[in-house]
Amino acid sequence: MKVSMACDHGAYDLKETLKAYLTGKGYEIVDEGCYSKESCDYPDFAKKAAEDVASGKTDRGIVLCTTGIGVSIVANKVKGVRCALCHNENTATMTRLHNNSNVLAMGAGEVSEDLAKKMADIFLETEFSNEDRHIRRVNKIEG
Repeated sequence: MKVSMACDHGAYDLKETLKAYLTGKGYEIVDEGCYSKESCDYPDFAKKAAEDVASGKTDRGIVLCTTGIGVSIVANKVKGVRCALCHNENTATMTRLHNNSNVLAMGAGEVSEDLAKKMADIFLETEFSNEDRHIRRVNKIEG
Protein backbone atom coordinates (compact mmCIF):
# COMPACT_ATOMS: atom_id res chain seq x y z
CA MET A 1 0.00 0.00 0.00
CA LYS A 2 1.18 3.48 -0.88
CA VAL A 3 0.69 6.16 1.79
CA SER A 4 1.15 9.90 1.39
CA MET A 5 2.34 11.73 4.50
CA ALA A 6 2.58 15.42 5.33
CA CYS A 7 3.17 17.57 8.38
CA ASP A 8 4.16 20.99 9.60
CA HIS A 9 7.15 21.84 11.76
CA GLY A 10 5.23 21.02 14.95
CA ALA A 11 4.77 17.41 13.87
CA TYR A 12 8.01 16.88 11.96
CA ASP A 13 9.45 14.45 14.54
CA LEU A 14 6.26 12.39 14.64
CA LYS A 15 6.12 12.23 10.84
CA GLU A 16 9.70 10.99 10.68
CA THR A 17 8.99 8.38 13.38
CA LEU A 18 5.86 7.15 11.61
CA LYS A 19 7.55 7.19 8.22
CA ALA A 20 10.36 4.93 9.49
CA TYR A 21 7.90 2.69 11.32
CA LEU A 22 5.59 2.25 8.33
CA THR A 23 8.45 1.80 5.86
CA GLY A 24 9.74 -0.97 8.13
CA LYS A 25 6.34 -2.64 7.84
CA GLY A 26 6.52 -2.59 4.04
CA TYR A 27 4.44 0.47 3.22
CA GLU A 28 5.60 2.74 0.42
CA ILE A 29 5.65 6.29 1.74
CA VAL A 30 5.33 9.43 -0.36
CA ASP A 31 6.68 12.24 1.83
CA GLU A 32 5.05 15.54 0.86
CA GLY A 33 6.90 17.50 3.57
CA CYS A 34 7.68 19.44 5.52
CA TYR A 35 11.31 18.42 5.66
CA SER A 36 12.62 20.19 8.76
CA LYS A 37 11.56 21.84 12.02
CA GLU A 38 11.76 25.28 10.43
CA SER A 39 8.47 27.15 10.76
CA CYS A 40 6.18 26.55 7.79
CA ASP A 41 2.53 26.71 6.74
CA TYR A 42 0.71 23.38 7.14
CA PRO A 43 -1.78 23.99 4.28
CA ASP A 44 1.05 23.81 1.75
CA PHE A 45 1.89 20.23 2.74
CA ALA A 46 -1.45 18.78 3.86
CA LYS A 47 -3.04 19.77 0.54
CA LYS A 48 -0.38 17.87 -1.42
CA ALA A 49 -0.94 14.69 0.59
CA ALA A 50 -4.72 14.97 0.22
CA GLU A 51 -4.40 15.53 -3.53
CA ASP A 52 -2.23 12.41 -3.77
CA VAL A 53 -5.04 10.36 -2.25
CA ALA A 54 -7.81 12.01 -4.26
CA SER A 55 -5.92 11.47 -7.53
CA GLY A 56 -5.11 7.84 -6.79
CA LYS A 57 -1.37 8.48 -6.63
CA THR A 58 -1.52 6.95 -3.14
CA ASP A 59 -4.02 4.67 -1.44
CA ARG A 60 -4.26 6.53 1.85
CA GLY A 61 -2.83 9.56 3.60
CA ILE A 62 -1.63 10.60 7.04
CA VAL A 63 -1.42 14.31 7.86
CA LEU A 64 0.01 15.77 11.05
CA CYS A 65 0.31 19.08 12.86
CA THR A 66 0.45 20.00 16.54
CA THR A 67 -3.29 19.49 17.11
CA GLY A 68 -4.31 17.76 13.88
CA ILE A 69 -7.10 20.30 13.43
CA GLY A 70 -5.55 22.49 10.74
CA VAL A 71 -4.35 19.64 8.54
CA SER A 72 -7.72 17.89 8.79
CA ILE A 73 -9.52 21.04 7.66
CA VAL A 74 -7.16 21.42 4.70
CA ALA A 75 -7.40 17.77 3.67
CA ASN A 76 -11.19 17.79 3.79
CA LYS A 77 -11.33 20.69 1.32
CA VAL A 78 -9.95 18.36 -1.38
CA LYS A 79 -12.78 16.67 -3.30
CA GLY A 80 -12.75 12.93 -2.79
CA VAL A 81 -10.98 13.07 0.56
CA ARG A 82 -12.60 11.96 3.78
CA CYS A 83 -10.13 12.94 6.47
CA ALA A 84 -10.72 12.01 10.10
CA LEU A 85 -8.99 13.64 13.05
CA CYS A 86 -8.46 10.79 15.49
CA HIS A 87 -7.23 10.77 19.08
CA ASN A 88 -7.55 7.10 20.05
CA GLU A 89 -7.74 3.58 18.68
CA ASN A 90 -11.54 3.51 18.65
CA THR A 91 -11.89 6.60 16.48
CA ALA A 92 -9.26 5.25 14.07
CA THR A 93 -11.20 2.00 13.81
CA MET A 94 -14.65 3.53 13.46
CA THR A 95 -13.65 6.06 10.80
CA ARG A 96 -12.46 3.24 8.56
CA LEU A 97 -15.39 0.91 9.29
CA HIS A 98 -18.16 3.50 9.01
CA ASN A 99 -16.80 6.42 6.98
CA ASN A 100 -14.27 4.72 4.69
CA SER A 101 -11.95 7.60 5.54
CA ASN A 102 -8.91 7.75 3.31
CA VAL A 103 -6.82 10.29 5.23
CA LEU A 104 -5.94 10.15 8.93
CA ALA A 105 -5.12 13.35 10.83
CA MET A 106 -3.33 13.33 14.16
CA GLY A 107 -1.91 15.94 16.49
CA ALA A 108 1.70 15.51 17.61
CA GLY A 109 0.86 17.43 20.77
CA GLU A 110 -2.19 15.25 21.42
CA VAL A 111 -0.98 11.67 20.99
CA SER A 112 2.14 9.75 21.99
CA GLU A 113 4.37 8.10 19.42
CA ASP A 114 3.15 4.68 20.53
CA LEU A 115 -0.49 5.67 20.17
CA ALA A 116 0.20 7.27 16.79
CA LYS A 117 1.76 4.00 15.59
CA LYS A 118 -1.24 2.01 16.83
CA MET A 119 -3.69 4.38 15.16
CA ALA A 120 -1.73 4.30 11.90
CA ASP A 121 -1.75 0.49 11.97
CA ILE A 122 -5.49 0.40 12.60
CA PHE A 123 -6.19 3.01 9.94
CA LEU A 124 -4.13 1.23 7.29
CA GLU A 125 -5.26 -2.32 8.15
CA THR A 126 -8.99 -1.85 8.78
CA GLU A 127 -11.25 -2.36 5.80
CA PHE A 128 -14.48 -0.45 5.21
CA SER A 129 -17.48 -2.44 6.48
CA ASN A 130 -19.35 -2.25 3.14
CA GLU A 131 -22.66 -2.33 4.99
CA ASP A 132 -25.48 -0.77 3.00
CA ARG A 133 -26.15 1.95 5.59
CA HIS A 134 -22.50 3.03 5.61
CA ILE A 135 -22.23 2.92 1.81
CA ARG A 136 -25.35 5.11 1.60
CA ARG A 137 -23.89 7.61 4.07
CA VAL A 138 -20.48 7.79 2.38
CA ASN A 139 -22.26 8.36 -0.94
CA LYS A 140 -24.10 11.29 0.65
CA ILE A 141 -20.81 12.73 1.90
CA GLU A 142 -19.38 12.46 -1.60
CA GLY A 143 -22.63 13.99 -2.98
